[in-house]
Amino acid sequence: MGKIKVAFFDAKEYDRQSFMNSNKDEEFEILYLETRLSEDTCKLADGYDVVCVFVNDDVNSVVIDKLAAMGVKLIALRCAGYNNVDIEYAYGKIHIVRVPAYSPYAVAEHAMALLLTSIRRIHKAYIRTKDFNFSLNGLTGFDLHGKTVGVVGTGKIGRIFIDICRGFGMRVIAYDKFPAKDSGIEYVTLDELWERSDIISFHCPLTDENRHMVNAESIAKMKKGVALINTSRGALIDSEALLEGIKQRQIGAACLDVYEEESNVFFHDYSNHIVNDDVLARLISMPNVIVTSHQAFLTNEALANIADTTLDNVREFFERDTCTNEVCYKCGKLAQCEQKHEKKCF
Repeated sequence: MGKIKVAFFDAKEYDRQSFMNSNKDEEFEILYLETRLSEDTCKLADGYDVVCVFVNDDVNSVVIDKLAAMGVKLIALRCAGYNNVDIEYAYGKIHIVRVPAYSPYAVAEHAMALLLTSIRRIHKAYIRTKDFNFSLNGLTGFDLHGKTVGVVGTGKIGRIFIDICRGFGMRVIAYDKFPAKDSGIEYVTLDELWERSDIISFHCPLTDENRHMVNAESIAKMKKGVALINTSRGALIDSEALLEGIKQRQIGAACLDVYEEESNVFFHDYSNHIVNDDVLARLISMPNVIVTSHQAFLTNEALANIADTTLDNVREFFERDTCTNEVCYKCGKLAQCEQKHEKKCF
């Protein structure tokens, strides 16, 4: 076949640059589209072999049917998470691949950066000194040394975050449905983690089971003044319950790189517009809340790894009968699937 044609949705300047560098030999014909993939925009992929998408593209059953009817053979996620994809419906119709790891250091380091910025009031001090205000009033923070941090999810990112916390002299406890063997990590139940932690950081994928795992009931079990960090998926936290917990002074700080209704807001400039999301607006207005717009992955190293792995996934799919990073709803259910990605899932 000729050049593999890729329709690249929700393209930003940093995406273009990293993928152009990875595709410097022009092995792939890539069309960069600024619009997100949706039921209305998927027609732009007509005539292309591959659709490349990110976290806020909508890959539902209607989109999958339309892409398959146009002859699209592969959906290439340039991210690790795939909660925006109906993977069960896609089975047998169109293959899906992802980037399982790009730079776990980038995300773990950003989580710690958010925490330090919040508890040491660095963002407030920066604004003050820009106005030549060198007062220290209201900038008192607290030591991380000796504090207990609860880590939810101990995959690569979670374990790197744990290493960072240990470097600060923090006590670490963790929860994971599938604990890492021989890791030396103290695993506890979720209830115990809520009750013991001074700081809680989330590093797990979003599933139907853990959606809104932080809710009014779990917040009530937490220590008064707890700091929450979320660099994973926004819907792990019930935003309205979070807001109420902040208003009741139960939650002392919230460091959010993700938000459950982010798809219509994040990655866009609304500085000259009115944002209609009242919950987000109220969260941002709180003095103990820091929001970054899904920025944790954004390092030079991570972008290069994302581009290289995404194009390697496409190359492998079309040149060989293997699909190492394929996403398949059966693969998480050992009773239904025993293969180890030595071939395509269907």
